[in-house]
Amino acid sequence: MARSTFSGPILSGDMRFTPIRNVGYTDLVQGVDMNFGNTTGANTAGYPGASGQFVASNNIPNSVGVIYNPQNGVFSSTGATVLTPTADTATNVYRGAVFYLPWGANINDFIVDVGTAISMTGTTPTYTVKFGNTFNGSQYGSCTISGTGRQTVTYSAAQVTAIQSTTQDFQNPQLGQEPIWLSQVVMTLVINGASGDLSGAISGLLFGTVRYTQADYNIGNATTYPYGNFD
Repeated sequence: MARSTFSGPILSGDMRFTPIRNVGYTDLVQGVDMNFGNTTGANTAGYPGASGQFVASNNIPNSVGVIYNPQNGVFSSTGATVLTPTADTATNVYRGAVFYLPWGANINDFIVDVGTAISMTGTTPTYTVKFGNTFNGSQYGSCTISGTGRQTVTYSAAQVTAIQSTTQDFQNPQLGQEPIWLSQVVMTLVINGASGDLSGAISGLLFGTVRYTQADYNIGNATTYPYGNFD
């Protein structure tokens, strides 16, 4: 049985204010399972999306996900605009998922697991997974898929810096409500056919996970009151 909280970060420990402070933040997780053998459509278990259509994380069964154009913290009276993934071609095929996070979250890592090999008809296609705040973006990390099992996600110096605090990507799309900012993380699987001859259906089983910590802006920092004791 799970307990839900919607008021902010979860901090746990048994010594809050002593010099030996042992509290820590909860590691939050969102994940998605994508079964490319599922051709029955959205709102079914493992639905992997389609040409021009990504799926949403943490929904069982998988529903269609909405990717927003990053607003970079700039408020718009008309709300967030939707970004549509590029449709399939014989050279590039895109599939993926979108995760919504509290803005300012610290991303701890990404996990990419392949249950059964990802494959598509073509001359030695390449399979790459990118993580960013927009479609086909890689500012947070990336990996090249090789075989099955847990894949190796790599991070450059710039990517390590970027995942320390996610950006204000879009405002609450329900106009008339308080304009709350959210971050989005988009996982994009890119299948590239070097000779432009991709064809047929994709096969395989892909699992994507984002682990992150929600930032708490009430606790200050090392130099600004309340110096980490407002919790």
